[in-house]
Amino acid sequence: MTAGVDMALGLVERDMGEDVARATAKMMVVHHRRAGGQSQHSAMFELDAKSDRIQDALAFAKKNLREPLTNEQLAQAARLSPRQFTRVFRKETGQSPARAIENLRLEAARYLIEQGRLPVEVIARETGFGDRERMRRSFLRAYGQTPQAIRNASHPLATI
Repeated sequence: MTAGVDMALGLVERDMGEDVARATAKMMVVHHRRAGGQSQHSAMFELDAKSDRIQDALAFAKKNLREPLTNEQLAQAARLSPRQFTRVFRKETGQSPARAIENLRLEAARYLIEQGRLPVEVIARETGFGDRERMRRSFLRAYGQTPQAIRNASHPLATI
């Protein structure tokens, strides 16, 4: 049954876009994307901010993951002072902006790793880690596995 839900959400995303698919998943109380045999954890789902300002900052972060994101940039996207932004962000999400950005980067990188189409160096750059080693350390800390181990579990015959 879960596979059917995943397929339906994939079709909604293809036809209507990622935002509509995410809203549909949220309404159904399921995660937006779930790779087969992998964790159903979603950083975006977990960061369900209450205010529009924090949601705007998260949307800005997601669109700009490739860039170095500062607290000042996120605060500006939320139309708050940096100090106020950090306080409100932590209150609404339960984590610091830096931790949330790392989790968003991890989720985006893991999705790309599981797809198996891009080299790890490219994924590290595109998701804002900068280099393969920094991404590897983050994966070990968050998942207890290297990107290569996750790719191999998703595609046993794939190589990095």
